[in-house]
Amino acid sequence: MALIETRGLTAFYGDFQALYGIDLRLEEGETLAIIGANGAGKSTFLKTIAGLLAATPESVVYAGRPIGGLSAPQIVRLGISLVPEGRRLFPSLSVEENLAIGAYGRHDCGYWSLARIYELFPALAARRRAPSHTLSGGEQQMAAIGRALMANPRVLLCDEVSLGLAPVVIRNIYAALPRIKASGSSIILVEQDIVQALQVANRVYCFQEGRMSLEGRPAELSRDQIHTAYFGA
Repeated sequence: MALIETRGLTAFYGDFQALYGIDLRLEEGETLAIIGANGAGKSTFLKTIAGLLAATPESVVYAGRPIGGLSAPQIVRLGISLVPEGRRLFPSLSVEENLAIGAYGRHDCGYWSLARIYELFPALAARRRAPSHTLSGGEQQMAAIGRALMANPRVLLCDEVSLGLAPVVIRNIYAALPRIKASGSSIILVEQDIVQALQVANRVYCFQEGRMSLEGRPAELSRDQIHTAYFGA
């Protein structure tokens, strides 16, 4: 049984259709990377999984249970957390307050706590009392990941975590992924940086104009296949 499976998943913004029949599987312990150009539907896919966009019940299945159409709070309580594009921290709150919000509604202890988030991202420990809007871009991204982890998710959805960050910061963030996986989280990663995605993923999906254009294991995919799937023939 797949941990998450989408079956003919569609998504709309009003009358505009953004996803066309996406079939995807995430197995327990996997990291999936979703690549594609701007507007390909990658972020829309994560938002639909996370309950931010409407879906039919059977089009999203989590651990054997149809969850399409559930609300975002219900999805979080089931064990699926989203790290949104743009970080979306609460600027009036401190780093620690932003992290604590991630644990709101959680009823179990789980692996992740404030102490373990600070071990994962020591830079946050030094800025724990600082307003989140005073953080650097990299620190804000760490806080956004930490906030999602505070829910102790079984599935972590990461939307463009490297966007706009310096290479050294991106390396530090990606270096945290093995520990996140070791804590029991499987990961779906939306990423425009193809090289970065291929380095960390067990399997890669490419989206093009709201449709699946390629799927496979990184070692099995040629540069030409990826280029065609990414940009079209």
